[in-house]
Amino acid sequence: MIRRLLVAIAAVALLAGCSKQEARVVPAAHTLTADATGHYCGMLLSEHAGPKGQILLEGQDTPVWFSSVRDTLTFLNLPEEAKNIAAVYVSDMAKAGSWEQPGADNWVIAGDAFFVIGSDRQGGMGGQEAVPFSTEAAAQGFIKQYHGRIVHLDEAAKSVAAAGSEG
Repeated sequence: MIRRLLVAIAAVALLAGCSKQEARVVPAAHTLTADATGHYCGMLLSEHAGPKGQILLEGQDTPVWFSSVRDTLTFLNLPEEAKNIAAVYVSDMAKAGSWEQPGADNWVIAGDAFFVIGSDRQGGMGGQEAVPFSTEAAAQGFIKQYHGRIVHLDEAAKSVAAAGSEG
């Protein structure tokens, strides 16, 4: 009897663990297409150099595209924007072909990225950029050439908010 009870408790715990894990499944990033249009600027992302962003909202099949990581982080900061976020992806500049061609499929989850802020590089629409990398080593290499400092998502978002309040 006790053995059956323990087996039942273990099965329930296993199922509970599985359902929690399933609830945390992050949807895959979308491939950047030629017709992807920036949420704020209304322009094609291909018309802007530098890293891009995409936010996947629960219940929507298409991502919200951003011509810069700065705009992606702005979306997260603004209280009037959607909060039913399933995933936030940014270009992985460690795997980018170049600044002008950041890539269509090299995305990193924003919370896992190493962001370089305060660099000499400008993002889409010519503003200061938070440049994301999947590895700290790649971010350090970027800093050697373009300066700046490494931060994580929360500080990158704060720096974008602070820059927005200055101008």
